[in-house]
Amino acid sequence: MPDHNSNSSTLSNQQSTTNTATTTTTASSFLNTKTLATLVALLAFTLALLAPFRSSLSKALASSNTVRNMSSTTSPALKITKRPWAARGHADHDWLYTFHTFSFASYYDPRHESFGPLRVINEDRVKAGTGFGTHSHSEFLIFSYIVNGVLEHKDSMGNLENLKRGEVQFTSAGTGIRHSEYNRNRDSEVHFLQIWAKPNKRGLKPHYETKKFTDEQKQDKLVRIMEYTDRLADSKDSIGLQADLSMDASILSPGKTVTHDLVADGERKVYVHVVMNGRTQPKDGGAKIKVGDTVLGEGDGAYIAGAQRPGKIEIESVGDKPAEFLLFDLGNDDA
Repeated sequence: MPDHNSNSSTLSNQQSTTNTATTTTTASSFLNTKTLATLVALLAFTLALLAPFRSSLSKALASSNTVRNMSSTTSPALKITKRPWAARGHADHDWLYTFHTFSFASYYDPRHESFGPLRVINEDRVKAGTGFGTHSHSEFLIFSYIVNGVLEHKDSMGNLENLKRGEVQFTSAGTGIRHSEYNRNRDSEVHFLQIWAKPNKRGLKPHYETKKFTDEQKQDKLVRIMEYTDRLADSKDSIGLQADLSMDASILSPGKTVTHDLVADGERKVYVHVVMNGRTQPKDGGAKIKVGDTVLGEGDGAYIAGAQRPGKIEIESVGDKPAEFLLFDLGNDDA
């Protein structure tokens, strides 16, 4: 005979077990849902904290890429204004055949008076047996870059030299000097660039110096010829002058490229001048260089504004003969 009490007990036990399992499952589900919600909240909080860091990191990386791109090529922010050879001031006095980049003597153009401390670039050809007689200068820095021929320099400081190709003669006129420049050769003219800059101090003691820079030194390289005295420690082979001006020279073979590193922080002015081989620019061919998208032939120059370190100036020789050129890196204060 069946025991009803025993069956009831068994059924009760089974229901208890089922209820316990259900309660455990419900609790477990509740805990899992709560844990998941907590994890989601923690993840959202973490992402919120990381957002500013991620933004800063992105900006830093973008800045790094900008600097790297600028330092590896000519800065796209540069403003390049060509100064065509035939647009310069020009005079033919028979004994002197000359082009003036800036206003000089009887040539005046208010658009071309100076650039930074740079005040004069005259490309002079002096006839055999003639020259500049004795005359006075003061408060200017004057240097002559000899291209061809022989130029005699004589001054009131007792200096007398015959300057040849590759030599650069520098005079700080300071409180005042008298000098003459003459071509004693009876057969050939002398071709040189006469360059003036405004010093950053008045009343300097007159000073004279000459150095030679060979074609081999300048071949497919930029060679520092002139350097501001405050930076001279890094360019001991250069001639020092009291103006925020650096001048490099190069003889660049066709297809070759050189890169100029700007010499100081802040915005800089740069001027480039291509030396002429003849009295006029060749109609076809000749020496040519390219700065950015601007091509310069013999006698051409270019004003370059907006240069700033660590940006660089890249120059490529794109003509059919080596291009001899000068590059001036200048402070912003005009002469």
